[in-house]
Formats: sequence, structure tokens, C-alpha cells
Amino acid sequence: MTKALQILREHGVQPTPQRLAVLEFIQKSQTHPSADDVYSSVRRTCPTVSRATVYNTLNLLAEKGVIKTQLLRERGLVFDAHVHRHHHFIDEETGQIHDVPWEAVQIHAGDGLSKFEIREIQVVMRGKRRP
Repeated sequence: MTKALQILREHGVQPTPQRLAVLEFIQKSQTHPSADDVYSSVRRTCPTVSRATVYNTLNLLAEKGVIKTQLLRERGLVFDAHVHRHHHFIDEETGQIHDVPWEAVQIHAGDGLSKFEIREIQVVMRGKRRP
């Protein structure tokens, strides 16, 4: 059994060839693809997949906690197979998004946040990646 198939079943998602293709692409991706990126790539290996199927699959996978949606690009959402806690660095020259380990950033919640119930914290850093 493939890892993608196992993950879909563990999250209560009925496996279909299209859903497997979408999840496998995101798992193998070293980037944080947009829905259009996923559609373009999956269409190469699964030419009968529709844009609506890809979008619906991405939304279902996010709803089930298989992937995360991130608003990291100005043009919209990207999808991240890494659902563990981590931060992001966006290279402003290339637009590439890099995962940053959770432990690499120290966060201190001061008194100004006492009025909020915080569910999640994520730091998004922007700049230039050094060679």
C-alpha cells in the first residue's frame, strides 16, 4: 500500500486515482504549490482530471487535516504537506517558500495578548536567502 493511500484511509477520505495523484504530488513537492500548480502537474500524469476535481480534493484534504492551506503568496493560497508545527521564510527575489523548523524561532507572548485565545502561531519571514 502506498503512503498516500494509507494517509487517505487514515483520515477517512475515499481514495480515488485523482485524490491519490493530488496528494502524491503535494507530498513530493519541494515547494508550496498553488491550486493551479497542482492542477498543471497532476494533469500531466492524470490527463482526465478536471480543475474542479483538483480544487475539491485540495479543500477536502485540508478539511481532513491531511494538508494545510497557507496564505503566503499575494496571489492566493498555497498547500503544504507538512502539517507539523513550523514557520516559513519567503525569498523575495525568487518567491520560493522555505520551511523553517519550529525550534529555530523563539516566540514570547507578552501581556498584550492576554485578551486573545491563541489557537496557532506561525512566523512568516521575508527577505533574501543567502547563497
